Amino acid sequence: MPEALPEAMNEPRVVATDAALALIREIREDYPDILFHQSGGCCDGSSPMCYPADDYIVGDRDVKLGEIGGVPVYISESQFGAWKHTQLIIDVVPGRGGMFSLDNGREKRFLTRSRLFGGGEACPLPER
Repeated sequence: MPEALPEAMNEPRVVATDAALALIREIREDYPDILFHQSGGCCDGSSPMCYPADDYIVGDRDVKLGEIGGVPVYISESQFGAWKHTQLIIDVVPGRGGMFSLDNGREKRFLTRSRLFGGGEACPLPER
């Protein structure tokens, strides 16, 4: 598990915009139990992918960043190493979602934005 950053604050590692929270609610009408995994690239770029919780196996090396709208958000350990100094902001933009992501076909898709933590702020990781 990646090492926690020093000087931990209460700033969440992942947050969602109002538009993302609305799309999460919409998706949960069809799929009540979902999760996010921040993609590291390949076919669907580096999008936050939304899956039915029972269709995705969270790996032993995946890191739980937190929850948005009551939905857990994971990232691979290697991706976390690159993004550990940032807060991920899950947003929504017009377009098609990732091929296997539950936002696909809704004419809007999830998008990850980020901001650097400043002044040594960071947040401890939630328990798995």
